[in-house]
Amino acid sequence: MTAKTKVVLTDYVWESLDVERKILAGVGELVPLQTRKPEDFLAQAADCDALLNTYAGPITAEVMAKMPRCRIIARYGIGVDTIDLDAATQAGIIVTNNPTYCIEEVAEHTMALLLACARKVAFYDRLVRGGAWAVPPGKPMFRMAGATLGLVGFGNIARQVAARAASFGMKVLYADPFVKDGQFGEPGRKVELNDMLKASDFVSVHPPLTPQTRKMINDDAFSRMKPTAFFINCSRGPVVDTDALVRALDARKIAGCGLDTTDPEPLPDPHPLRGRENVIINPHVAWYSETAMIGLQSGAPNEVRRALTGEWPVNVVNKAVKGKNRAGLK
Repeated sequence: MTAKTKVVLTDYVWESLDVERKILAGVGELVPLQTRKPEDFLAQAADCDALLNTYAGPITAEVMAKMPRCRIIARYGIGVDTIDLDAATQAGIIVTNNPTYCIEEVAEHTMALLLACARKVAFYDRLVRGGAWAVPPGKPMFRMAGATLGLVGFGNIARQVAARAASFGMKVLYADPFVKDGQFGEPGRKVELNDMLKASDFVSVHPPLTPQTRKMINDDAFSRMKPTAFFINCSRGPVVDTDALVRALDARKIAGCGLDTTDPEPLPDPHPLRGRENVIINPHVAWYSETAMIGLQSGAPNEVRRALTGEWPVNVVNKAVKGKNRAGLK
């Protein structure tokens, strides 16, 4: 390895890169960019040895072919939907993610949106700011204790949500084809998705974004929910068919929703989801806390450092690349 080893950062949403520079010191040159599409970062990344990635993409087979020296693509976040994993494996490029940095934050934010929907917090705040002081406009409201929370997916974050919801006295159901009933210690009973949608007073989605989960919450899904139910999304915007969500709200098939992620992002202004009294929208902030930032910024650069110094990374997503990767790691 030489000092000419090049690490390109496609994009980032934090103020300082001191963490990255400290971790990569002596490993290679960090080239930070602020891009959104491959055509914007390829001029610099064409001769890179490693790519750090936040949101810019998609990173396809065609893009990878234009980075012949790239040994690892390290995502700062949990999801890897910006990267074609099969293409990376074929190209011998290691792909890593950061699966644990914001589990608590997203679980807490999910509960915050759930509570805000249940207790009409944002609605009443706007009411008072507008000069009114009255309870009736927010009716009806229902007790959370004894209510049913349905979770789509039962991964790390969803299980943390389940534990928090149970502490409020809520019943927890989940639908996840990859998890067996009773597999984990957190509260929750496995049911089929359609049964869960029908029984739940709150539905919160937590699957990874894959071709199978894209727009899985559609007209059919919303039609199965209770008209008094609230929908929460702190996972990925494209898991939900946005037009179907608007139709469900228009037809009063659901009571409202709390969204930290949307499709598209950012949500255009004007947009049919904006300005509704029964809709809460946040700007994809559930991942954030000062504590989470430490884990976020250190995760991907440490994986790059490992790969470029002959060590197998910790959180490899495309495990089939082992033994045939460009880095020569066994």
